[in-house]
Amino acid sequence: MSEGMSNASGVQYMIKAENVSKSFGQLKVLDDVSLTVKPSEVVCIIGPSGAGKSTFLRAINHLEHIDGGRVFIAGNQVAGSDGKGGKFRISAKDRRKILLDVGMVFQKFNLFPHKTALENTMVAPMSVLDKPREDARAKGVDLLNRVGLGDKINSYPAKLSGGQQQRVAIARALAMDPKIMLFDEPTSALDPELVGEVLGVMKQLAKDGMTMVVVTHEMGFAREVADRVVFMESGRIVEEGSPDQIFNAPKNDRLKKFLGAVLEQ
Repeated sequence: MSEGMSNASGVQYMIKAENVSKSFGQLKVLDDVSLTVKPSEVVCIIGPSGAGKSTFLRAINHLEHIDGGRVFIAGNQVAGSDGKGGKFRISAKDRRKILLDVGMVFQKFNLFPHKTALENTMVAPMSVLDKPREDARAKGVDLLNRVGLGDKINSYPAKLSGGQQQRVAIARALAMDPKIMLFDEPTSALDPELVGEVLGVMKQLAKDGMTMVVVTHEMGFAREVADRVVFMESGRIVEEGSPDQIFNAPKNDRLKKFLGAVLEQ
């Protein structure tokens, strides 16, 4: 089930996608995409709408079934081929166990409307990890304080701003103690003045050493926080490099055009 994922210095890869492909009908959304992410690395994925960014993120977390290639989480394969022309086999139980290491935050907050901010953070640890209620509560209080919402633990989602709801969603994902966090355009549904509070939480996570893959249209965040920036176009990774390389010395003409459009806004 696992593969040796070390490089020469012994660093383990947290995510490894090999030649991943995915089609919806006749539309090829992912076309031979390969990416590795090291522990504590922050990778930002940028690109135009329809480039396959969100689908790729969902493929990493097995929310989308891939048609070809392989996906590994912390050295354990979760999807794809067996490398010998057949389909990789894994029990649903084993796959779920591996994927517990991966937290995900979506564009939409998807909070339980009938539960308080604190209760939203407690549900999964209690139901999936069988944590005692008091332990889940203590962890939830700690995480809501961490994202700056210690005074909102008893508030229901309807009483919270969009930025506050998204911060609850981040706390909810962190309550499962993931080793990897995936963010799918977490600020795209927010009013502009609320974006900063969510990005602030994400910056702190990066400083704390969380391994992160972030699909984002926030170029300032990518430039400041990312260790590596990946540009996708038409289902492929067209260029990747350091923020300095991508933003100040892009090589690909399509990337240059994309940056010219988004940085002038």
